[in-house]
Amino acid sequence: QVQVVESGGGLVQAGGSLRLSCVASGSILSINAMGWYRQAPGKQRELVAALTTGGSPNYADSVKGRFTISRDNAKNTVYLQMNSLKPEDTAVYYCKITAQPMGLPIRYDYWGQGTQVTVSS
Repeated sequence: QVQVVESGGGLVQAGGSLRLSCVASGSILSINAMGWYRQAPGKQRELVAALTTGGSPNYADSVKGRFTISRDNAKNTVYLQMNSLKPEDTAVYYCKITAQPMGLPIRYDYWGQGTQVTVSS
C-alpha cells in the first residue's frame, strides 16, 4: 500500500508565492517519477511539472521560469515552488508518484487527494 499526501496550498495574491509538498509513504521499493498536475474548474487535468529519477525536470510552458520542482529522495518527497503566481494558476494541484511497491514486479501511478491553490487578482 502506497499513500500520497500533498500539503501547502492556500490563498495568495497575484505575484505571491507558495510551496507545495508531497510525501509518498508505505511499502515502496523504488520511485521512478514524481510530478505535479492541476485541474481548474471545467478544465482537464494538466501536467505542471514532473521529475524522473536521474532525469531533467519537465515543465508546462505556462509555468516555465516561475515554478520549480525538486525532490528529496531520502524523504520520498517532492516539492513545487511557485513564484509570481497568477490568477490563472488557480486550480486543485495533485501529486502523482510512479513507484514500484514492494513484492510486485511493476510500477503503478499513485495520486494524492489534491490541494487547492487560489490566486486572487
